[in-house]
Amino acid sequence: MKKRIAMILTMALAASSLAACGGGGDSQPAATEAATTAAAAAGGDSADAPADNGGGAVAEGEDPYADLGDFTMMIDHAQPEGNPRFVSMEKFAADVAEKTNGHVTVEVFGNGQLGTEKEMLEQVVAGTIQGMRGGQFDFSPRLLMFTMPFLTQDRAQVTALLKSDLAKKVCAEAEGETGTVIINLCDAGGYRQFSNGKHPITKPEDLQGLKMRTNGMDTIDKTFVALGATTTTIPYSDLYMGLKTGVADGQENPWVNVEGMKFYEVQQYFTEVNYQFHPDPFYVNATWWNDLPQEYRDIISQCADDMGTYNDQLIDENQEAAKQVVIVSGSEVYVPSEEELKAFQDAVQVVYDQCVEEGIMTAEELQEMLDIVANAK
Repeated sequence: MKKRIAMILTMALAASSLAACGGGGDSQPAATEAATTAAAAAGGDSADAPADNGGGAVAEGEDPYADLGDFTMMIDHAQPEGNPRFVSMEKFAADVAEKTNGHVTVEVFGNGQLGTEKEMLEQVVAGTIQGMRGGQFDFSPRLLMFTMPFLTQDRAQVTALLKSDLAKKVCAEAEGETGTVIINLCDAGGYRQFSNGKHPITKPEDLQGLKMRTNGMDTIDKTFVALGATTTTIPYSDLYMGLKTGVADGQENPWVNVEGMKFYEVQQYFTEVNYQFHPDPFYVNATWWNDLPQEYRDIISQCADDMGTYNDQLIDENQEAAKQVVIVSGSEVYVPSEEELKAFQDAVQVVYDQCVEEGIMTAEELQEMLDIVANAK
């Protein structure tokens, strides 16, 4: 359902550094003084501006952004209402409206209303819409390095990777290659699990002969092939019906996606293998972004950073409850032992070699990722 965010005419101000993968301008210190931001917007020296009472509000009737113009930001994503991506995008839209005094209006389209994730990204590149969020890496395949199977084991390691200098470097490559700016990189839904409608998966051999759905992502395809399965590509919005009609025997997704899309209604057997997480890039059309006043870019970048943090928090808070919904539905959930899990890990090591050979990452970048993960706290 199309969500039009009403302009909220509060007088709160914010300015901040760019998000971990933000681009298109130098970061600026956060403004704690209303007069500081007003002076900056007018081109004055913020250091000489008079202080307010510490609340950051402008005097009644003043609008420091009145001369910067009004902008609309249309954003699409594929997740349904209630999913962490959907909820966090609503927060982003409200925050941007508030902190720009309503001069930047964010319109969010969920549920893939404007097409598949690939079609959404094509629209962003073309400038038809201004942004999209989702694990779409066709135009930025180097982001796939963060989806190596069994690369991480917990939230601290995921966060350390997504906020690393390596992630910033890979995000920065997107503008030159695709005409987009990645203003945030968060988690697309949590660790991903296997499911199918044929039999329990307790060891790699159980995947042999199964036709597993993928979204076309190279590392998912490589992982399933290494485990002995065949793959078929089905768009996310069509996956429920594809599983119901037997176009695919099984699939892989995080618990929050399984619960939100009700895949448990058409899948009997789940394995909590935690084999992969996906980065969730927030792509924005580079031309539109670079034409924004710096003040708006700073605000939007900070709101995107807050959105990413909130998104990951929602995932952590909701994934166990989502798993319980699957269990209550009557589906079986198998949790491998440490020894059983190692058999899966050993079987997919070939994927690392293949990705280095194909240039998704260098051997040095792989080692850098392993070091980041090892040192995460």
